[in-house]
Amino acid sequence: MSRYFIDCRNHPSDTKCSVALAADTKEELLEAVVQHGTQCHGYQDTPEFREKIMREFKEGTPPIKV
Repeated sequence: MSRYFIDCRNHPSDTKCSVALAADTKEELLEAVVQHGTQCHGYQDTPEFREKIMREFKEGTPPIKV
């Protein structure tokens, strides 16, 4: 079974967010990312936002960055 992830460190922002989220399904990851994006970064939950997020999903797990 594959995992999917998205890493805020790959998306520059004023907050310099270091959160990385991963899940077993794209649907589960999407819901977690939407919640994080709206609560922590002020994005609106729109169909366009969801589409953009899903294009950024990577297969595997987030790399460790130091």
